[in-house]
Amino acid sequence: MEIGSAKTETTEITQSKYSSKQLIKFLIPSLIGVLLFLIPIKINGKVTIGLGVMADWLQGAIGAHIPTFMTVVLCVSAIGSLLVKIAPASVKKNSFINTLFNISPFWLILRIIGALFAVFTLLGFGPSAINSAYTGGVVLYDLIPVLMVWFLFASLFMPLLLEFGLMDFIGTIVRKVMQPLFKLPGRSSIDAMASWMGSGTVGVLLTTQQYESGYYTKREASVVATNFSIASIAFSLVIAKFLNIDHMFVQFYFTVIVTGIVAAVICPRIPPLSRKKDTYYEPVGQKIHESVPSGMSTFQWGVKQAVEKADQVKSARQVVQKAVFNVVDIWIGLIPLVMAIGTVALIIAEFTPIFNYLSYPFVPLLNLLQIPEASAAAPAMIVGFADMFLPAVIGSGIESELTRFVIAVMSLTQLIYMSEIGVLLIKSKIPLSLLELFIIFLQRTIITLPVAALMAHLLFF
Repeated sequence: MEIGSAKTETTEITQSKYSSKQLIKFLIPSLIGVLLFLIPIKINGKVTIGLGVMADWLQGAIGAHIPTFMTVVLCVSAIGSLLVKIAPASVKKNSFINTLFNISPFWLILRIIGALFAVFTLLGFGPSAINSAYTGGVVLYDLIPVLMVWFLFASLFMPLLLEFGLMDFIGTIVRKVMQPLFKLPGRSSIDAMASWMGSGTVGVLLTTQQYESGYYTKREASVVATNFSIASIAFSLVIAKFLNIDHMFVQFYFTVIVTGIVAAVICPRIPPLSRKKDTYYEPVGQKIHESVPSGMSTFQWGVKQAVEKADQVKSARQVVQKAVFNVVDIWIGLIPLVMAIGTVALIIAEFTPIFNYLSYPFVPLLNLLQIPEASAAAPAMIVGFADMFLPAVIGSGIESELTRFVIAVMSLTQLIYMSEIGVLLIKSKIPLSLLELFIIFLQRTIITLPVAALMAHLLFF
């Protein structure tokens, strides 16, 4: 009976026909999503994506006011969370208020700290370690404006990638490559491309939403978030220019790609990532079906999956409401953590010798790899855990071009930094702890450093 029913189901699938309206509902939004997130555009000599053009435009138009606006948002986040703790039960029954403000004491404390740090930095009072241009100033004036506009447009337009079948179609098509090489579903390639063309944070945001929707297991989400949240080409250009190696950008980015692939092959196969369970997010269960049934081609199955996914969207209003809520949720829930944890991480890097002490084991390794000025370069190997740009700051004063080249590669391939990606992962439902993130950061550093050094010596210097 079971075999007969399975054959019948396969026959029905094979014979399925879709109306023009169904195909258009899949194709048009997906095409717009591809154009916004995945197609590189060169504007004023800068490589970016459609989303980046909008983000840059908005930041240019209101950039001077964003720190003040976001400080108000952080204060609303902290005060709202405090008020909900003493509010009557009837208030907490409101799902919008409950989701945004009814949080655990730990996250409440971080929201309060984030709000205080923002106020101190904006108004220029309080401890100088907090409001310094190198700590709180970096987060409030440099990092948060970028995050605010990127998360705004990414959250508003991400449904075009997620809700209308593109992920399902691409996932089915490229599964045969992603599964054996990286032990991942095919749709993870979209996460990587969104990061590569746009922003690493967009890739992580995409991954967390896919995990919470039942399309990644705990292991897959952990692997994708920590190995495929690649720094964008635009940011890579900034790093190269800052370290004065932009004349070697092609060689530099080729090295980044090779070292990144090596790390992405090895890291998922060793703890802690290899020990993550292949189970789906419990509240939703498994929603992914990339395996192709017998009697169908990969393309046919991909189209079927995509059309059925798009058919689940009943109204534009439903999609827009969800997107707007995601924007508010990120501004209220994530940005305060970036302000709090990012500032603390930069204070540790700027005013304490902790990262210098942690970098000592890298000195003999750098000497072994024949990297000039090893003692000066060693802190750059570890300080990237605080913020992605710090290795470039440290490396900018180093004379050796080879050393600056290696530092630039490392700053982009380590991927995990607490001022942004780390906070986003800790805040998400993906089961990764702070300790695990630090271990993965060290693993990626140890794996990619010899590869970067070898390529620098053999191919370019």
